[in-house]
Amino acid sequence: MEQTVDSNIPDWGPFGKPLFDDPEARALSRVGVVDVGSNSVRMVIFDGAARSPAYFYNEKVMCELGAGLSETGRLNPRGRDRALKALRRFQYLADDLGLPGLHVVATAAVREAEDGPDFCAEVKAETGLTISVINGAEEARLSAQGVLLGWPGAYGLICDIGGSSMELAEIGEGEVGLRVTSPLGPLKLRDIKGGRRARKAHIKQTMEELRDRLGPQRDRLFLVGGSWRAFARLDMLRRGYPLNVLHEYRMTTKQVRETIKFIEKNDPDKLRSQAGVSNSRMSLIPYAMDVLARLIRTFKPKDIAISSYGIREGLLYEQMPQALRDRDPLIEASRFSEAKDARLPGFGRHLYDFVMPLFRSAPPARVRLIKAACLLHDVSWRAHPDYRAEVCFDNVTRANLGGLKHSERVFIGLALQHRYRNKREGNRFTPLYELLDEKDQKQAEILGKAMRFGAMLWMQSDAPMGKLKFYPKKRELELFLPAATEPLFNEVAESRLNSLANALKSETRVIMQR
Repeated sequence: MEQTVDSNIPDWGPFGKPLFDDPEARALSRVGVVDVGSNSVRMVIFDGAARSPAYFYNEKVMCELGAGLSETGRLNPRGRDRALKALRRFQYLADDLGLPGLHVVATAAVREAEDGPDFCAEVKAETGLTISVINGAEEARLSAQGVLLGWPGAYGLICDIGGSSMELAEIGEGEVGLRVTSPLGPLKLRDIKGGRRARKAHIKQTMEELRDRLGPQRDRLFLVGGSWRAFARLDMLRRGYPLNVLHEYRMTTKQVRETIKFIEKNDPDKLRSQAGVSNSRMSLIPYAMDVLARLIRTFKPKDIAISSYGIREGLLYEQMPQALRDRDPLIEASRFSEAKDARLPGFGRHLYDFVMPLFRSAPPARVRLIKAACLLHDVSWRAHPDYRAEVCFDNVTRANLGGLKHSERVFIGLALQHRYRNKREGNRFTPLYELLDEKDQKQAEILGKAMRFGAMLWMQSDAPMGKLKFYPKKRELELFLPAATEPLFNEVAESRLNSLANALKSETRVIMQR
């Protein structure tokens, strides 16, 4: 959803007004949050476009504060010491970077441990940081809000697994619904006596109680948390998946079951090394996968998506006004990149107007990808000319962009690659093209070649650049050029127009407007 543009602001057409021109958005440009979890303590500093911020700084320390909690009732002493040292460092970094403060939350381990209040007091005395200890329902809400930051229109069930707890929350229509918490964190499951049989019986009983409270949940299942991300890496390894990006990675329930069998049959150390999973995280996988197996069996989701966004992003989302939340994170991030890195900021919306006659029947989901590509078409210009096509493909397929399926990343990347190069065969990205069917590959090629040609007609960001008309049934492509642009239509531009026409399997007609 895009905001109505104020009448005093020049018309931005389909793009609306840039958020980063708004003082309210700029106030969110750099925010530091710390999540004191049962397994890890992490600080993230967000920066950039407020609706789709970049990770300016991201550091994690594996402390295992919740290890042994179910037996002793207290925080792990070694973990407590490590967490205090990590928080000292984080506060020092925040001061050094000039942050106004850090937003610190603690979850299951600190809220359940008898020495949790003492730990918070020690942190306050040593660092000046105030830790907000949140309950399970609040943890679930913040995790769900983190998912909404990346997927504004998301609906389904959020499952956030930490070290000592697992939270579930419903989302739909931009709102968080029912929320529940449970003691199904791997660190707690590890302490259950009686081996795997007893553990699985406990998981089953707890999951049935959660289902009774939440009711049927047959929509998408969003997985949040380090253990789920580690599992997804192992799923990628088993499948030989070509794009190593965890956010928006999709799995089916069948694939989850196959990966569980794959993990059980193979040497954990070998899998850990091949998938790039840490020792500490790999040690928790057996417990997490038992939870996941029962979760999908109980709720039967239609599909499963990994979210790299969780509590920390939820804290950022908490500070956003509704008008900011309603914006499309992909478009805002793309526009911010254009404003920061393009040679002619603002040209992207004119390029969008120029190419859109080729995509008159495109559905809204495709239109937003075309918008993003046009905004990003020139942000890699500083790269060496021989590598620009590769750099822009690499950047967009691996960038921190919200609201993008993997196939959509490849679509934009392929379009930008064709913005700089006619052919795409014979490079290291070929395996990634398989995430698109042939029709979508062709559409990305057409978009890229249209942008490649449109960039040749560039004079000023607000200058007329000509118009395209496309007649699909007659296979005719017409170009209308204002007289002022005639000197720009040289043999190179004509060659690019012909390349676009060949992709469209059309004949061309150039009409000079006197």
